[in-house]
Amino acid sequence: MNSENRHVLFDVDGTLIDALDNQRLIWATWAARHGLDPVAVYQEALRTRPLETFAAVAPALDPERCLTEFHALEDEDVRTGTYSAFEGAAELLHALPADSWALVTSNYEHRVRGRFARTGLPVPEVIVDAAGVSEGKPSPVPYLLAAERLGAAPGDCLVVEDAPSGVRAGLAAGMTVWNVNTARSVEGAHRHFASLREAAPAILAYAGRTTVNQGLTMEAPST
Repeated sequence: MNSENRHVLFDVDGTLIDALDNQRLIWATWAARHGLDPVAVYQEALRTRPLETFAAVAPALDPERCLTEFHALEDEDVRTGTYSAFEGAAELLHALPADSWALVTSNYEHRVRGRFARTGLPVPEVIVDAAGVSEGKPSPVPYLLAAERLGAAPGDCLVVEDAPSGVRAGLAAGMTVWNVNTARSVEGAHRHFASLREAAPAILAYAGRTTVNQGLTMEAPST
């Protein structure tokens, strides 16, 4: 496989941005407003998109009103919440050409841009968010759309994910899938790394970059 044709598709929350505690808090706040068990609500939210979560945990409520409330909580967290990029994320993303990677998120693009601005991460040319697809992870649709927008064949794409639904989505899309930021490998992932920083050299090697700067990478020299 020619490294010039290779592309890297990153999940965001839990992979590049450490905001999982924020998501738990947002769901807990929403659940408390409606007298629901926050643990049960969050467990459902891990498996489904918000509208599907509302339908499952609060079928008597108006799902659109629930979504409006939830969006307001998320937007406020982007502006004022405490979160950070995972160690090594900035160096890794800066070492990749902007047209060689994409973000594939179940969140919304304006929130991704807000969090990236606050954490100093670069933004790629392609972002596939929840508003851009009819089916979310674990459907392969989001990753296939990212590959299409990059002009890449699925077989030339590496998916970097932390969550089981994302791993399944990447596999269903026919892509190489690496699992990061988990203690154990997610079922089906081709490789597992305990942290994003640990994975960074391998990710850049896949993309045809070289490791020369503080254990991470910079662009390979021209020949």
